[in-house]
Amino acid sequence: MRYFILVCTVMLLMWGHLFANGVAVVDGPTGTVFQLVDSHVVVEVDNQIAIVTTTQRFFNNLGYSSFPKYLFPLPEGASATQLRWFYEDEWHEAIISPVVQDSTPPGPGTEWSANLAEYMGETPLFYNMNETGVILGTYITIELTYVMLLPYEFGTVTFKYPNDYTLVQYSPVEVQELSFTLNSLRQIDSIEMTSHNADTLTNDGYVATVGVTLNDQIPNMDYVIEYGLSQDELGLFGFSTMLDSVPDTYGNGFFTFIAEPDPSDNVVIDKVFTLIIDRSGSMSGQKIIQARSAATYIVNHLNEGDMFNIVSFSSNITSFRDEHVEFTPDNQSDAIEYINSLSATGSTNISGAFGEAVPQFDVATDDTANIIIFFTDGEATTGITETQALVNYVSDLVDQTETNISIFNFGIGPHVNEQLLTLLAQDNNGLAQFLADNDLEEMITAFYMMIRNPVMINPEITYTPESVIEEAFPNPVPNLYQGRQLIVSGRYTQPTTIGISFSGTAFNQYVTYNYELELVDHADPERQFLPKIWAKQKIEHLMVQYYSYGEGSDEAEEIKQEIIAISIAYGVISDFTSFQGEVSIDDGGEGEGDDVDTGTDISAAPYQLLGNYPNPFNPSTAIRFQINRKMDEIVKIRIYNIKGQIVKVLALHVNGPGVYEIEWNGRDMQNKPVASGTYFYAIDFGDGVLTSKMLLLK
Repeated sequence: MRYFILVCTVMLLMWGHLFANGVAVVDGPTGTVFQLVDSHVVVEVDNQIAIVTTTQRFFNNLGYSSFPKYLFPLPEGASATQLRWFYEDEWHEAIISPVVQDSTPPGPGTEWSANLAEYMGETPLFYNMNETGVILGTYITIELTYVMLLPYEFGTVTFKYPNDYTLVQYSPVEVQELSFTLNSLRQIDSIEMTSHNADTLTNDGYVATVGVTLNDQIPNMDYVIEYGLSQDELGLFGFSTMLDSVPDTYGNGFFTFIAEPDPSDNVVIDKVFTLIIDRSGSMSGQKIIQARSAATYIVNHLNEGDMFNIVSFSSNITSFRDEHVEFTPDNQSDAIEYINSLSATGSTNISGAFGEAVPQFDVATDDTANIIIFFTDGEATTGITETQALVNYVSDLVDQTETNISIFNFGIGPHVNEQLLTLLAQDNNGLAQFLADNDLEEMITAFYMMIRNPVMINPEITYTPESVIEEAFPNPVPNLYQGRQLIVSGRYTQPTTIGISFSGTAFNQYVTYNYELELVDHADPERQFLPKIWAKQKIEHLMVQYYSYGEGSDEAEEIKQEIIAISIAYGVISDFTSFQGEVSIDDGGEGEGDDVDTGTDISAAPYQLLGNYPNPFNPSTAIRFQINRKMDEIVKIRIYNIKGQIVKVLALHVNGPGVYEIEWNGRDMQNKPVASGTYFYAIDFGDGVLTSKMLLLK
């Protein structure tokens, strides 16, 4: 059976804008923005999982009051979890809602200025601050938090924050500050800030810190930090937490592990490799130049023992050789000569290209890594052009070879058939990645270096006891490659020590790697990010399924609603949700904690739900809960209707043990009275959630 993997470890190689300062935009077409006054970036890295909180203070120096639109060049693969701002002595927080974000520029006109369009990158985040008019001569502070996995390659992890703000503002900023803290279960051999002279840099082997502060300087240089992990400590490193309550039925436990099996006892698997190059007319200019460069790089980095071929296509199909040939100096030289002869002209015959390439794998076996890398910048215009017919055609060709082939597809520019490339990858243990016009050479070469040395083909993970594990992703498991890692997140129903076995084919033999992981029985305050990592990977898994169905189909719509529900419940932005509206954060007054009775047992459950009163209610009710531990946090109370749609978000500052309450006035986020019926509320403490229901009767 063949599978499609959107592999997060592959995505980590695809840089682009990874981190950057936000922008308060007043007029998008003209590039009019508030002045950036200072920037503070706090990065907490736990075994390559980064929680980034980036805070900027802006000054309205425009000569008039305005409602800005917040723009942040969110890195691909990152998931925003919180957006809030401080203005006129009050914190406000944006609400995650089931609405696709509005990417239109503020101000007259429909196009972003060239500089802002370049700065925002491929996956920007937008938020309309319609309720916050910033008065002339005043400051607003905006804070965004997001989670992502840092890129890893052969023991080296890289953190990059493009702090170059000159596309937006070319003037000094009062303060630029970066605080970076790393906690690692695997020994940290080295850490350095390669971009700046760090003010502080420490490393005790398992905890490392980096800090830098710049005063009154132009932000024109990216922050870059690299750290090396011990190559003598390969294996599995995992962590877990168990919450008191969660908004689903998969189990209250969350785990994540990072696995890098040690292949030292196994020879790297040989490849049977084909590169399919689009040379149709639309590839002319810079794209065909990049395609030739990428193909040359791959041919120059094949391994001794690999078999390879190159197929190029436009209206007609040509092949470097009639069959796969051994990688030798002579074949290498001839292949580069063939690549340099390619020119762009004609139509796009995708079916013809696969009809030439796939049957050549007839003599391959499952003991080799059988790989096709296919890149194109357009839709099929000749041969088989209907999407499903073309998918079926390729599937039949692969079936006839009676072997497993991994097909990795790269779509270039805005005119590719995304559904086709996604389905071809889904059926053939690959991935589909979509690139900007100028990304081809960089992305293809980086991707090839990742898959160059396969360690385990068609791996499977088994858990013992299997009954306690639920919803583990990615599923199915991608092939494992030398110097790369696999990051798995899942759920568990009860605390125990589980066995984890990786098994698959390596060097003509069946191999297994065995590990153990302790699943804890308590909420670990240092692992509060685990539910969000799981939700992020679950959403990525569902997005693959979503794209496998036709847009607007019942199946796709059902998956879409599930993605929305997970996004809202776990506070992780998805393709179908965005930050909308706002809630003011109560810092006292009506939400103050009551005096704690002397009989309060601090060692009891950390949180207790005391219900809401009155219930049923009309028009308002007070939601009450008790905290039995020390904490100084913002607690969110999300209210849902019977359909699972979010109705209202309340926020309350809690400080230490006590009984707290907050009133809901029976109105929604637009301050309109809601209808009679049953409503559910979820009190989110960060490391635990308490839920209950209430009835509004009018």
